[in-house]
Amino acid sequence: MGSLVWLVHIPLLIIGALSVAVAEPGDVNIGAIFTFSTINGKVAKIAMEAAVQDVNSDPNFLGGKKLAISMHDSNYSGFLSIIGALQYMELDTVAIIGPQSAVMAHVLSYLANELHVPMLSFTALDPTLSPLQYPYFIQTAPNDLFQMTAIAEMVSYFGYREVTVVFSDDDQSRNGISVLGDILAERRCKISYKAALPPDPIATRDNIKNALIKVRLMESRVIVLHTFKITGLQVFDVAQYLGMMDSGYVWIASTWLSSFLDSSSPISHNTAKSIQGAITLRHHTPDSEKKRAFLTRWNQLSNNSIGLNAYALYAYDTVWMIANAVKVFLENGGNISFSNDPTLSGLGGGALNLAALSVFDGGKQLLSNILQINMTGLTGPLGFNPDRSLIHPSYDIINVIGSGFQQIGYWSNYSGLSVESPEVLYTKPPNRSSSNQQLHSVVWPGGTTIKPRGWVFPNNGRKLRIGVPNRVGYKAFVSRVNGTNKIQGYCIDVFNAAVKLLPYGVPYEFILFGDGHKNPSYAELVHKVASNVFDAAVGDIAIVTNRTKNVDFTQPYIESGLVIVAPLRKLNSSAWAFLRPFTPLMWGVTAAFFLIVGAVVWILEHRLNDEFRGPPRKQLMTILWFSFSTMFFAHRENTVSTLGRMILIIWLFVVLIINSSYTASLTSILTVQQLASNIKGIDTLIASNVRIGFQVGSFAENYMSEELGISKSRLVALGSPEEYAMALEKGTVAAVVDERPYIELFLSTYCKFSIVGQEFTKSGWGFAFPRDSPLAIDMSTAILALSENGELQKIHDKWLNKDVCGSERSQFDSSELHLNSFWGLFVISGIACILALLVYFCMMLRKFGRYFTEVHDPSIHGSSRSARVQTFFSFVNEKAEVSKSKLKRKRTELSSDVSRRELESTNGSERIEIGISEERRYSDTWLR
Repeated sequence: MGSLVWLVHIPLLIIGALSVAVAEPGDVNIGAIFTFSTINGKVAKIAMEAAVQDVNSDPNFLGGKKLAISMHDSNYSGFLSIIGALQYMELDTVAIIGPQSAVMAHVLSYLANELHVPMLSFTALDPTLSPLQYPYFIQTAPNDLFQMTAIAEMVSYFGYREVTVVFSDDDQSRNGISVLGDILAERRCKISYKAALPPDPIATRDNIKNALIKVRLMESRVIVLHTFKITGLQVFDVAQYLGMMDSGYVWIASTWLSSFLDSSSPISHNTAKSIQGAITLRHHTPDSEKKRAFLTRWNQLSNNSIGLNAYALYAYDTVWMIANAVKVFLENGGNISFSNDPTLSGLGGGALNLAALSVFDGGKQLLSNILQINMTGLTGPLGFNPDRSLIHPSYDIINVIGSGFQQIGYWSNYSGLSVESPEVLYTKPPNRSSSNQQLHSVVWPGGTTIKPRGWVFPNNGRKLRIGVPNRVGYKAFVSRVNGTNKIQGYCIDVFNAAVKLLPYGVPYEFILFGDGHKNPSYAELVHKVASNVFDAAVGDIAIVTNRTKNVDFTQPYIESGLVIVAPLRKLNSSAWAFLRPFTPLMWGVTAAFFLIVGAVVWILEHRLNDEFRGPPRKQLMTILWFSFSTMFFAHRENTVSTLGRMILIIWLFVVLIINSSYTASLTSILTVQQLASNIKGIDTLIASNVRIGFQVGSFAENYMSEELGISKSRLVALGSPEEYAMALEKGTVAAVVDERPYIELFLSTYCKFSIVGQEFTKSGWGFAFPRDSPLAIDMSTAILALSENGELQKIHDKWLNKDVCGSERSQFDSSELHLNSFWGLFVISGIACILALLVYFCMMLRKFGRYFTEVHDPSIHGSSRSARVQTFFSFVNEKAEVSKSKLKRKRTELSSDVSRRELESTNGSERIEIGISEERRYSDTWLR
């Protein structure tokens, strides 16, 4: 209500400027407030009149009532817009289409709220017109939240990180740019500069020129233009005059430019030339038979005076939305009636009779009917989401080329950027992955198809301020030339070489950071880059997590990581040094296997080989001699069995490996130096209570105290390699923890120290730039190129390859050989021995079975098992030739015995036959 009080003082003479049509009794009255001299005002007037005509063509559509529309020309004046809205409220108007600008929408929405008259606009698309604050205001076209989202996604798609915005300083443009900034921030992009212009159409060429001159001095070359037609065309004209439509620039205009292109064909040569290469958005309306029919009808409706644009289609559909809502209202028994507002009863009098303003009794129901609309219009399916935004907001993306334009893709709130129409995408699952975001190629300002870099160094005469640490020690990395302001070193050479590879010039100057008495804090140097005190930082700056949160680093140009360095001492001679190559367990297992293999070979050779026979004492000595002589391949006993030779070959191979390893390890032990301390790596360093040195300014201090939990009382700050060496020699610190590049340079001069254990962090050095700096990306590419062409290694060798210790130092590592390194060989040898013994045992059992059966008497077969086992061991112990001789002799005896028995049997038969003959002969004689 507070916003309405001041309306009482509106001059009464303004009423004469109104052009409101008088409706007949019984009509359904709607009003429209536009500036009809603008492109959108012209096409909206034609489209709304055509829509009213189409609604009234069916007399039964509104139950016998007709739709009457009264149009008021605000003529760019917010004041006249207010007067027109008040006039409509005196004429029992059920809905108002408009206003055209968001500035007046904010004001008139209070009037609509008070008098319950729905207000619908397809041009006042300010995203801050909240339905919570303005419940009776409805946007019937997608508001600028979606347009700004589309622009932000295009900026991100093309890989730009900063944009400059040029906009009219009114509610709609200002709030749209604010939303754009928020959406860009979500994508790690930002608005680097805002150029505000006076509201359209009062901006002059001088206003625009002054603003664009400042824009031209900025770093960003991606310019978003959010204004209206009159101001927008002047901006492009001045930009062309200033050379800002040449190669290197990117121009993205909001929907005003596409509306101009659609409705102003053909455009003049000068205008076409000034907008070449620009990208703009157009509200997407799907192709349909209904739309094509209206397009055919348009020339007749407009008398060929103006082309059809998307806002004409939204104007037509907005009228039909009101008509359908009124139809439902009437069909449900609603009665169009108005009542006086008691709060305005005391404001009557004069030509402007505010007391005559009436409240639409059915306004709340009509508003509900509009929000529940479900129809298909010229712009496609019409309906509202719960937040009152239109369903399926989408845009065509247009590239201005020549005297016309070409469409390079679409944007939809469903799937983002695409070369397929939104209607096709709606049939598929939503996919907003980066790989699915696509646009056709663009012809940029200047006629090039190569994507502009999007930024340049600010053209304000200022060089980049490059912070460089003023080091005290390790000056090979960064140092100041004595007596001059020149800065040199490994890091400086890498930076200069990378800058030379950039496709553009970089004006810069080095500024030393630090007092020169101690190394500066690198964390503070990085912070100064983040706070824009320096434009970049160059030096031996480690890329660590805390720093990457504040700045962007280039690709690392050298690998780094924390290592431990400790003192060395010469190896003291020892009478037992020859035992050091093997651990005690290794020695024990090796000795055991010598005996095992000797015993196995003895078993396999004992029955066949005379060299493995004899008295027990001799045989024991043979086993021992043969076992240990194989260590030197000096065994003199020959093996004759196949299994024995196989075992011996395998064992000699094992011995060869063991001998070679022993020799190499002993050589290493006798020639290398050994650590003086018991620190073997970071674990033993943490567990101990010794003091640890670190370099002043390095991140190593915080890392050891915060990440590793080492007490700060154990940490000692050291400033130079000389201090490192002195502290280690005197025992002030037991070890120094620092980054590998420093330690390698330190060890190249100081030979009494060495690295302990392994590197326990992984990082690298890079150049620091402010967040989202495009120079960081280009410098990374240049560093990769230096690495690939070998230049980076040459710079490294120039400054850091200075090892004067040569072979005096070998990094300590335990030279003892453990069983783990050889257990595979022992397993193979052991399995071979077991298999050979099993085969041999089976063969002996088979031979013994034959031997026992043939040689021994049957009476022994029934003897005890112990006697049989004893006989078996006697057989095994017996030489093979003796066993064969016994078996042969036994077979001979058996053969002789059989022959004798056969002879005796033959002689007995002959004597019997002779006796029988004699007896027969005697009988015959006696009988005769």
